[in-house]
Amino acid sequence: MASAKTIEIVKATVPVLAVHGEAITKTFYQLLFERNPSLKNVFNMTHQVHGTQPRALANAVYAYAANIENPAVLAKAITQITQKHTSLSVTPEMYDIVGTNLLEAIKVVLGDAATDDIINAWAEAYQELANLLIGIEEKIYQEAEQQEGGYRGQKSYTIIKKEEESSIITSFYLKPSDNTSIPQFKSGQYVAVNVSIAGAENTFTRNYSLSGCTTQNTLRISVKKETGKPAGVVSNYLHEIAQVGDTINLGIPAGEFVLEPTQKPIVLIAGGVGITPLMSMYMNLFHHAENEVLFIQCAKNGAVHAFDQRSRQLAGKKESLKVISIYDEPSATDQPDYQGLLTPEILKANISSIDAEYYFCGPVPFMKQVKQMLLALEIPEGQLHYEFFGPSGDL
Repeated sequence: MASAKTIEIVKATVPVLAVHGEAITKTFYQLLFERNPSLKNVFNMTHQVHGTQPRALANAVYAYAANIENPAVLAKAITQITQKHTSLSVTPEMYDIVGTNLLEAIKVVLGDAATDDIINAWAEAYQELANLLIGIEEKIYQEAEQQEGGYRGQKSYTIIKKEEESSIITSFYLKPSDNTSIPQFKSGQYVAVNVSIAGAENTFTRNYSLSGCTTQNTLRISVKKETGKPAGVVSNYLHEIAQVGDTINLGIPAGEFVLEPTQKPIVLIAGGVGITPLMSMYMNLFHHAENEVLFIQCAKNGAVHAFDQRSRQLAGKKESLKVISIYDEPSATDQPDYQGLLTPEILKANISSIDAEYYFCGPVPFMKQVKQMLLALEIPEGQLHYEFFGPSGDL
């Protein structure tokens, strides 16, 4: 625990962070990459362009300052951070680099208002937080290393199969290049994928959900081709350039969006490419559980709907599983179960009880709509589980 004086000073800076937090984090990232360009190999630079990562960090710093005397309040956020860090193979040395540049950013933005007392207090507070995270992450690294097929850091994998799942989503089946076992993982987790692209100054790292299950002898990621502005560098590389036989590097499986033990029915609600972690959960439930399972797959139309046939095949083999599709813009040849958006009526018509555990993933507006609908049905918030792609936010 930080000293009483440090806690007092840091909490006193909370109003300042509310005003200047994002300016501090933007300056921090600018300094970080100017002085340590190799870290561009780790960070998703697209999030820097869009400003989502600086905003997420500003929110995290604000939350830490506001709750510095009671870090237990931040337990969920700390779990998310440590899982993301271990997927990216963050090391203790990186914390020193981050701390130096964060303190420098505070000085740059606040100027003379950043007194020695404030900088010293934040230096102590940061080190306390860094030590906490480093300790948790070391335990995760050791557990990952000691399991069958486990390792620390990144490992080379070979693409052994490339399979189109829809017009925009392609699956990649990956095996360790040294022919060892795949690491164990929990359904819903993700891996950090690191690729080298010809002509680029740095490598590129992105997190992709594992869409298969542990009964397979490969890791499977299913990647949406991002064609916006800027276009997805890694997704386009995987779709257009990467071929069977090529190698990519993977970090250890990570993430806290996983199935929790329950006797209740389970509802999986996918929006677009959000189907990827839920498909892993669905396959796990097919193999290992007897719960009533409703898998709701929402998509624009059949052309972009991944895993439809495969998920229905599994449902045909097990009575406790049910799959329904909802398209908001179906084509003339599509035959979805429902057209439009998910409604309480659709939910109630397809499951024995709405008192269930709900797992949902997809675009943020989609997840907001799902969460609002479920809360309106008086589903306890503790029974709602969801995953953000990219920096975490609020629904």
